[in-house]
Amino acid sequence: MKYGCQSMVGKVDAVLIKHPKQAFISQDNLNNTCEAFNYIGCPDYEKVLEEYKVFERILKENVPNVYYLPEDDHVGLDSIYAHDPLKITKKGAVYFPMGKELRSKEKYATEKYLESIGIPTLGHIEAPGKMEGGDIVWLDERTVAIGQGYRTNDEGIRQFKELTKDIIDEYIIVPMPHADGEDECLHLMSIISMVDDDLAVVYSKYMPVFFRELLLERGMELLEVDDEEYAYLGSNVLALAPRVCVVIEGVPKITKALEDAGCKVYTYPGKEVSFRGTGGPTCLTSPLTRE
Repeated sequence: MKYGCQSMVGKVDAVLIKHPKQAFISQDNLNNTCEAFNYIGCPDYEKVLEEYKVFERILKENVPNVYYLPEDDHVGLDSIYAHDPLKITKKGAVYFPMGKELRSKEKYATEKYLESIGIPTLGHIEAPGKMEGGDIVWLDERTVAIGQGYRTNDEGIRQFKELTKDIIDEYIIVPMPHADGEDECLHLMSIISMVDDDLAVVYSKYMPVFFRELLLERGMELLEVDDEEYAYLGSNVLALAPRVCVVIEGVPKITKALEDAGCKVYTYPGKEVSFRGTGGPTCLTSPLTRE
């Protein structure tokens, strides 16, 4: 199988997702476990299925190959957010233990499935290293920015560098703020979503000055999300191709800014499937191949 995804904006040819039927399982399962996973209220399972149907349709209209993670008894609700346990490089997948303990076994389930469809393993980040996929942003094929915070630590970054040193030229380490605390989900991808090589949606309030200036020096136009839309995952934008993207319904200002910048914007209702678990469209997908 063709694989390799050292880009945030190249046209997605293959993507990995997990359907809520295999992740959330049932309303009873949600009722019993959502508090432990720190959800913002318990999702309504039937509404989740309705919302996801819209999201899934957008993917299938734009992505030729959609793969589904199977149900696995060793993982929980957050396995629906398939982006975080790994990153796909042109030499194979790197798997992460992740900083959230309840997600620590997702990498094994994902690795088993991806190897079954022909995607090899490049390596694993091992404890005491911590890393999550949402902290890794490709600025180009050989330049990567990595968020350093509660979910990704120094040792995880060191191991990632060692695994990828022959395919990456530059690592830009971006210190993440404490923000709302260590139990909240704050990744580098929470504050920047690449939409094209020269266009990104950002939440500058949480962005170090050096990194923001670096983006501008690289010729990138920054579309700013305000506090209200940031809180509703407005900075979480999935690029399906350059300037073709997906955002959650309910963030009209950043949606218009994207359209004004020449983007084709798809929206899906995501209060139950995305907002409650703090996982927007990028989190719901793990691109396997980008052109």
